[in-house]
Amino acid sequence: MAMWLAVALGGAVGSVGRYGLGLLAARLWGETFPWGTLLINILGSFVITLFGALTGPGGAIPAGAVPRIFVMVGICGGFTTFSSFSLQTLALLQAGEPAPAMLYVVLSVALCLLGAFLGWWLGSLAGHPGSGA
Repeated sequence: MAMWLAVALGGAVGSVGRYGLGLLAARLWGETFPWGTLLINILGSFVITLFGALTGPGGAIPAGAVPRIFVMVGICGGFTTFSSFSLQTLALLQAGEPAPAMLYVVLSVALCLLGAFLGWWLGSLAGHPGSGA
């Protein structure tokens, strides 16, 4: 039960952080380019790997499963799923698996764009054309 609570609470923190940082970025730099999302994805990727390295086995600040789940799955997951994607890609590269890592990157980008297109297309069939963004 503690794990579920850690994910839920961390997810709330991450989601609110994402929303706030997105608003701040839009205010600072405008909305003609998705600077907020880019910054969120970079920060999330940095935090999940830094925290994972510091608190994992052999890390400088070992932590139990609940704090790691709270930050890495909860906060970072609520903040951005791109952080998980980055961590998993890095893990494949560190394991000496460059081909699966690159396949994961290509499939993720291509299939997510395909999913976005299909979602837009189905939505436009329902009589609501537009980007949905």
